[in-house]
Amino acid sequence: MAPAKTIMVQGTASSVGKSILVTALCRIFKQDGYRVAPFKSQNMSLNSFVTRDGGEFGRAQAVQAEAAGVESSVDMNPILLKPETDAMSQVIVRGKLWKTLHAGEYWRDTQGLIEVVQGSLDRLRHDYEIVVIEGAGSPAEINLREHEIVNMRVARMAQAPVLLVGDIDRGGVFASLVGTLELLTPEERGFVKGLVINKFRGDPSLLRPGLEMLAERSGKPCLGIIPYITDLGIAQEDSVFLEERPAPGHTEASVDIAVMWLPHMSNYDDFDPLERRGCSLRYVSSVSELGVPDLIILPGTKTTIADMMHLRRNGLARALVQLNRRGTPIVGICGGFQMLGRSLRDPDGIESSRREVEGFGLLDADTVFYGDKQTIQVKGKVATGRGLLSGLRDETIEGYEIHMGRTERLSGDAVFTVWRNSGDTPCEDGCLDSSGTVMGTYLHGIFNNEGFTSRLLAGLARGAEIARRDTREWRQKEYDRLAITVRHNLAMDKVYEMLG
Repeated sequence: MAPAKTIMVQGTASSVGKSILVTALCRIFKQDGYRVAPFKSQNMSLNSFVTRDGGEFGRAQAVQAEAAGVESSVDMNPILLKPETDAMSQVIVRGKLWKTLHAGEYWRDTQGLIEVVQGSLDRLRHDYEIVVIEGAGSPAEINLREHEIVNMRVARMAQAPVLLVGDIDRGGVFASLVGTLELLTPEERGFVKGLVINKFRGDPSLLRPGLEMLAERSGKPCLGIIPYITDLGIAQEDSVFLEERPAPGHTEASVDIAVMWLPHMSNYDDFDPLERRGCSLRYVSSVSELGVPDLIILPGTKTTIADMMHLRRNGLARALVQLNRRGTPIVGICGGFQMLGRSLRDPDGIESSRREVEGFGLLDADTVFYGDKQTIQVKGKVATGRGLLSGLRDETIEGYEIHMGRTERLSGDAVFTVWRNSGDTPCEDGCLDSSGTVMGTYLHGIFNNEGFTSRLLAGLARGAEIARRDTREWRQKEYDRLAITVRHNLAMDKVYEMLG
């Protein structure tokens, strides 16, 4: 069987919409009857997912695989960088923790990772008919050209035609497209077969003079003008999306939820299902923004101790404790769960130079960080039926774990009984305090469980109506909505010609 055809989406910068366009192409090719897989050789993101066999990789590639209707694989993102500081990242290679490296060390090691990239790409091309490849940042980062393993080097490896995407919503799209092409080598420019203008608002005919000049200056055809798609219910690549997200205005939402904004927040799409059920979901970074919500959520984080200290410095730690004493419930997910306990200990400096810090003290639990990392999908059921979890006992759930550190519950109830592998003895996860108002769990994805989430929110809404929405079915409809929009605004006949 001939290896899969390939097409690559690169961008003039980060956050121009590469991931969403790849998602759209995966869905379109699936709709047209092809077996298609996404591929991003190297991803830098704190949003990750876990495959069925326990491999960790980028959340965006999991979304793209779901849009393509295929099972996730670490080959779809063989290298994942999870930043710990501005200059240091945890490096995940083919689903497993490899090293924690400074940026300079990593760039010196990239030559040794080329075989990993090639191997993953080859396996995907053997198993699928089309592979849609995503670049990272911009191919015009000329200071990184010698060591990059995610843009033009991969295009060359796959002999993939490239669509170059620019974001008109940020302004300067014509300059960014032409400037990017100017900084490429003649060979690299040869891989670029078409340009795409993304996130356009208004009448496309107004772009005609610019498009004519763009074609004249670049020698490349513009194959599509993709409109700005509002309220798209598809998980975005990283937290830049949250920074651009408009603050909620006046709302009649039945439940007001405040999610604490953390500098190293991970897997923020855990909370998307709450918003889709009509809740007001606010990301809060200061005491002045907090108010008196119906629920406070402490999200996951890549660096629990550093983000715990951040909450202490800006006063939110004290404000959260005071609100809870007045009855406001708090839920902590993963790193947020760890913060809610009495202490965070890191005797071997796995995560921080601080060997021990105090937590919120709202849960009678202690966390110790170790070098091993838990990455696994789980199934389970709610283990108790009081407080926040009133009426939820034995409700079934699915989720996944991604964490370093182990938490010992000293008192209170377990939140979930979970099975980590088929046939295993069940384990206990999480902690619910004696008041029933503080809950912590290691499980990501719990709000994707329709029954669990609807009943939890109903308790918080005090009788107000809660919208019911099957999250999985909703996502499938959103993939179709995205595909329709892109299909109508991108020259798919030209795309198929590029694929041969």
